[in-house]
Amino acid sequence: MLAGPPQRERTVRLGIFAVGKMKRGPEADLVTRYLGWAEKLLRQSGVSQIMMSEWQPNQANDAVERKRTEGDSLIRALPPGAVVVVLDERGKDSTTDDFADWMARQIDDRSTQDLVFIIGGPDGLDENVRQRADKLFCFGSMTWPHQMVRVMLAEQIYRIATILAGHPYHRR
Repeated sequence: MLAGPPQRERTVRLGIFAVGKMKRGPEADLVTRYLGWAEKLLRQSGVSQIMMSEWQPNQANDAVERKRTEGDSLIRALPPGAVVVVLDERGKDSTTDDFADWMARQIDDRSTQDLVFIIGGPDGLDENVRQRADKLFCFGSMTWPHQMVRVMLAEQIYRIATILAGHPYHRR
Protein backbone atom coordinates (compact mmCIF):
# COMPACT_ATOMS: atom_id res chain seq x y z
CA MET A 1 0.00 0.00 0.00
CA LEU A 2 1.34 3.44 -0.89
CA ALA A 3 1.67 5.99 1.84
CA GLY A 4 -0.08 9.30 1.25
CA PRO A 5 1.55 12.67 1.67
CA PRO A 6 2.89 13.32 5.14
CA GLN A 7 0.27 14.65 7.51
CA ARG A 8 0.88 18.24 8.56
CA GLU A 9 1.02 18.43 12.33
CA ARG A 10 -1.95 20.28 13.80
CA THR A 11 -1.01 23.38 15.74
CA VAL A 12 -2.78 25.81 18.01
CA ARG A 13 -2.40 29.58 17.88
CA LEU A 14 -2.43 31.36 21.20
CA GLY A 15 -3.67 34.97 21.25
CA ILE A 16 -3.84 37.71 23.83
CA PHE A 17 -6.44 40.40 23.11
CA ALA A 18 -6.04 43.42 25.38
CA VAL A 19 -7.81 46.76 25.63
CA GLY A 20 -5.21 49.47 26.14
CA LYS A 21 -1.76 50.07 24.77
CA MET A 22 1.31 48.72 26.52
CA LYS A 23 3.85 51.49 26.88
CA ARG A 24 7.56 50.86 26.56
CA GLY A 25 9.19 50.05 29.83
CA PRO A 26 9.96 47.21 32.22
CA GLU A 27 6.46 45.73 32.06
CA ALA A 28 6.55 45.54 28.25
CA ASP A 29 10.03 44.05 28.42
CA LEU A 30 8.84 41.33 30.81
CA VAL A 31 5.85 40.48 28.61
CA THR A 32 8.09 40.21 25.53
CA ARG A 33 10.65 38.10 27.38
CA TYR A 34 8.14 35.68 28.95
CA LEU A 35 6.13 35.22 25.75
CA GLY A 36 9.29 34.70 23.69
CA TRP A 37 10.48 31.98 26.05
CA ALA A 38 7.00 30.44 26.21
CA GLU A 39 6.63 30.35 22.43
CA LYS A 40 9.86 28.38 22.05
CA LEU A 41 8.83 25.82 24.68
CA LEU A 42 5.20 25.56 23.56
CA ARG A 43 6.19 24.60 20.01
CA GLN A 44 7.01 21.18 21.47
CA SER A 45 3.42 20.97 22.72
CA GLY A 46 1.75 22.04 19.48
CA VAL A 47 1.45 25.83 19.80
CA SER A 48 2.62 27.47 16.58
CA GLN A 49 2.66 31.09 17.74
CA ILE A 50 1.67 33.54 20.43
CA MET A 51 0.12 36.78 19.18
CA MET A 52 -0.62 39.99 21.10
CA SER A 53 -3.37 42.26 19.79
CA GLU A 54 -4.17 45.62 21.38
CA TRP A 55 -7.31 47.75 21.19
CA GLN A 56 -7.35 51.46 21.82
CA PRO A 57 -9.85 52.11 24.63
CA ASN A 58 -13.11 53.60 23.40
CA GLN A 59 -13.40 57.34 24.07
CA ALA A 60 -17.16 57.48 24.74
CA ASN A 61 -18.14 59.50 27.82
CA ASP A 62 -20.35 56.73 29.17
CA ALA A 63 -18.57 53.71 30.75
CA VAL A 64 -21.36 51.32 29.74
CA GLU A 65 -21.07 52.46 26.11
CA ARG A 66 -17.25 52.17 26.24
CA LYS A 67 -17.42 48.60 27.48
CA ARG A 68 -20.12 47.62 24.97
CA THR A 69 -18.19 49.04 22.03
CA GLU A 70 -14.88 47.51 23.17
CA GLY A 71 -16.60 44.17 23.80
CA ASP A 72 -18.25 44.11 20.38
CA SER A 73 -14.88 44.83 18.75
CA LEU A 74 -13.13 42.08 20.72
CA ILE A 75 -15.80 39.51 19.88
CA ARG A 76 -15.78 40.41 16.16
CA ALA A 77 -11.99 39.89 16.10
CA LEU A 78 -12.14 36.37 17.54
CA PRO A 79 -11.19 33.62 15.11
CA PRO A 80 -14.14 31.30 14.37
CA GLY A 81 -14.34 28.52 16.94
CA ALA A 82 -11.74 30.04 19.25
CA VAL A 83 -11.57 28.84 22.84
CA VAL A 84 -11.85 32.06 24.85
CA VAL A 85 -10.43 32.74 28.31
CA VAL A 86 -11.64 36.00 29.82
CA LEU A 87 -9.53 37.48 32.59
CA ASP A 88 -12.01 39.02 34.98
CA GLU A 89 -11.98 39.71 38.71
CA ARG A 90 -15.22 37.72 38.99
CA GLY A 91 -13.68 34.69 37.29
CA LYS A 92 -12.52 31.48 38.89
CA ASP A 93 -9.31 31.56 40.87
CA SER A 94 -7.14 28.58 39.97
CA THR A 95 -3.80 27.06 40.83
CA THR A 96 -1.07 27.11 38.21
CA ASP A 97 -1.12 23.31 38.03
CA ASP A 98 -4.89 23.24 37.42
CA PHE A 99 -4.58 25.96 34.80
CA ALA A 100 -1.70 24.07 33.14
CA ASP A 101 -3.82 20.90 33.03
CA TRP A 102 -6.72 22.82 31.48
CA MET A 103 -4.46 24.49 28.92
CA ALA A 104 -2.82 21.16 28.00
CA ARG A 105 -6.28 19.69 27.35
CA GLN A 106 -7.12 22.62 25.07
CA ILE A 107 -3.86 22.23 23.14
CA ASP A 108 -4.42 18.47 22.80
CA ASP A 109 -8.07 18.87 21.75
CA ARG A 110 -8.20 18.27 18.01
CA SER A 111 -10.95 20.87 17.59
CA THR A 112 -8.96 23.74 19.17
CA GLN A 113 -7.17 25.90 16.61
CA ASP A 114 -7.14 29.18 18.51
CA LEU A 115 -6.89 29.81 22.25
CA VAL A 116 -7.50 33.48 23.05
CA PHE A 117 -7.07 35.32 26.35
CA ILE A 118 -9.01 38.60 26.73
CA ILE A 119 -7.94 41.43 29.05
CA GLY A 120 -10.36 44.32 29.49
CA GLY A 121 -9.69 48.03 29.73
CA PRO A 122 -10.01 50.45 32.66
CA ASP A 123 -13.78 49.94 32.86
CA GLY A 124 -13.59 46.15 32.66
CA LEU A 125 -15.44 44.02 30.13
CA ASP A 126 -18.99 44.05 28.87
CA GLU A 127 -21.23 41.17 29.87
CA ASN A 128 -21.37 39.95 26.25
CA VAL A 129 -17.62 39.19 26.42
CA ARG A 130 -18.01 37.25 29.66
CA GLN A 131 -20.91 35.31 28.12
CA ARG A 132 -18.74 34.38 25.11
CA ALA A 133 -16.01 33.00 27.40
CA ASP A 134 -15.29 29.30 27.60
CA LYS A 135 -13.44 30.00 30.85
CA LEU A 136 -13.54 32.95 33.25
CA PHE A 137 -10.27 33.25 35.11
CA CYS A 138 -8.95 35.73 37.65
CA PHE A 139 -5.66 36.60 39.31
CA GLY A 140 -7.42 36.99 42.65
CA SER A 141 -10.27 39.29 43.60
CA MET A 142 -8.22 42.49 43.43
CA THR A 143 -8.34 44.82 40.44
CA TRP A 144 -5.04 45.02 38.55
CA PRO A 145 -3.83 47.52 35.92
CA HIS A 146 -3.91 46.00 32.43
CA GLN A 147 -0.10 46.28 32.16
CA MET A 148 0.35 44.14 35.27
CA VAL A 149 -2.28 41.63 34.13
CA ARG A 150 -0.34 41.20 30.89
CA VAL A 151 2.88 40.58 32.84
CA MET A 152 1.14 38.08 35.13
CA LEU A 153 -0.53 36.31 32.19
CA ALA A 154 2.72 36.17 30.21
CA GLU A 155 4.54 34.73 33.23
CA GLN A 156 1.82 32.12 33.78
CA ILE A 157 1.89 31.12 30.11
CA TYR A 158 5.65 30.72 30.38
CA ARG A 159 5.29 28.79 33.65
CA ILE A 160 2.72 26.49 32.01
CA ALA A 161 5.06 26.02 29.04
CA THR A 162 7.80 24.92 31.44
CA ILE A 163 5.40 22.50 33.16
CA LEU A 164 4.40 20.96 29.83
CA ALA A 165 8.06 20.72 28.75
CA GLY A 166 9.24 19.28 32.07
CA HIS A 167 11.52 22.28 32.59
CA PRO A 168 12.63 22.96 36.19
CA TYR A 169 11.41 26.62 36.28
CA HIS A 170 8.19 25.49 37.96
CA ARG A 171 9.09 23.26 40.86
CA ARG A 172 6.30 21.08 42.20
